[in-house]
Amino acid sequence: MRKINQIIDRYKKEKGALVPLLQDVMGEYGYLPGETLKKIAQELDTPLSRVYGLATFYKSFSLTPRGKHLVSVCLGTACHVRGAPRIVEKLERDLGIKAGETTRDLKFTLETVNCLGACALGPLITIDGKYYGRMNSAKMDKVLKEYLKR
Repeated sequence: MRKINQIIDRYKKEKGALVPLLQDVMGEYGYLPGETLKKIAQELDTPLSRVYGLATFYKSFSLTPRGKHLVSVCLGTACHVRGAPRIVEKLERDLGIKAGETTRDLKFTLETVNCLGACALGPLITIDGKYYGRMNSAKMDKVLKEYLKR
């Protein structure tokens, strides 16, 4: 809790600094614990509904623990027509979770996104922000195997 107090103190006097504060908490925990959100609201004298509103509005925030590795699959038009839905299905089978979920061991979180901005590389995935393009089943096995070792 000491670390959270330091983060809150860093932003306490800055008006409109709630988003960067929440980003720092995400960086510390990997998600936004409910008790921490209540503490932030109390310390900043901000309505809890405002804190939760921001925490649930931005997709980069999560109220539940996320995996060590974030796997994002692009489902934009270019990726979709090149087979991205099959990549999602394969990842769901291989990881034993559905898109939007995290593995029990907290190693992987799988999400789908509308566009990653690299349409020529579709189907495209990112893992921890690293881009992997022209994805297919065999490539996916190879990439996933690397992250399973980590």
